[in-house]
Amino acid sequence: MNEAMLLGSGLGLLIGAILALTGAGGGILAVPLLVFALGLSMAQAAPIGLLAVGLAAAVGALLGLRQGIVRYRAAGFIAGIGILLTPVGLWLAHRLPNEPLALGFAVVMVYACARIFNKARHELEHGQPAPRAEFLPCVLNPLQGRLRWTLPCARALTITGMLSGLLSGLLGVGGGFVIIPALTRYTNLDSKSIVATSLAVIALVSTGSVVTATLSGVMHWSVGAPFAAGAVVGLVLGRQVAGRLAGPRLQQLFALTGFLAALMLVLNALGLAGHT
Repeated sequence: MNEAMLLGSGLGLLIGAILALTGAGGGILAVPLLVFALGLSMAQAAPIGLLAVGLAAAVGALLGLRQGIVRYRAAGFIAGIGILLTPVGLWLAHRLPNEPLALGFAVVMVYACARIFNKARHELEHGQPAPRAEFLPCVLNPLQGRLRWTLPCARALTITGMLSGLLSGLLGVGGGFVIIPALTRYTNLDSKSIVATSLAVIALVSTGSVVTATLSGVMHWSVGAPFAAGAVVGLVLGRQVAGRLAGPRLQQLFALTGFLAALMLVLNALGLAGHT
C-alpha cells in the first residue's frame, strides 16, 4: 500500500509539473499514466485523474481570480452546463467495456495533441498565434469590461459546457482542449484570460465529477488522494521554472508524448502491447 501511495504521489507530481509547463491541456496525460503505471481500468482512472487535474486547475484559477483575469460569469455558465452532463458520462463509462473507452480516449488525445502541435508550429513560424475569425459571438463590452450575452454567445458556451462535462465524466479529462479552443474561437478575450477562465471551468466541472464518482462509490481515494496531492505540489514547483522552460517547443514535445501515449493505449486495448 505504501509503495502504491508513493508511486501515486510521484505520478501526480509529474502531472502537476506538466500542467504548469504546458497549460490546461496537460492533464490529458493523467489517465494514461494511471492506466499503465498502476494497472487501473479506464473507468477507475478517470475520476482519479480528474481529482488531480481539478485541484491543480483550482490553484491556477485562484491565482487568475487574484489577477482579475477570470471571466467568472462565463466560467460559471459553462461549468454549470458541464456539471449537469458529467453524471451521464460517468454512467456511460461504467457500462461500456474498457477497450472502447481506451480507443475513444486515444482519439481524443490525438485530436487534442494535434491542435497543440499545430498551434505551437504556427507560433514558431509566425511569432504569434493564428488570427481569429472576423465574427466573434462573445465580445467584451468596452465600457463594462464584461462579455455581451447574446443568443449566439449563450449557444456557443452551452455547447462548450456540454462537451466538457460529457468528456469529463466519460473519459476523465478536464476539458481544457475543448474549452480553450472554444473561447479562442468564440470570444475576443486575451490568451491569459482564456487560460485562467478555462482553469476555473475545469476546477468546477472536475469537482462535480469527483463528487458524483464518490457518491456512486467508484472513487478510489486510496490512490486518488496521494496522486492529487502530488499534482498540486508538482504544479507549484513547475510554476517556478515555467517562465524559463515553457514555450512552443515544449508544447510540441508534449504533443508528441501525447501521440505516443495514444498509440500505447490503442495497442493495449487491442491486446497487441505484448507483441510490440
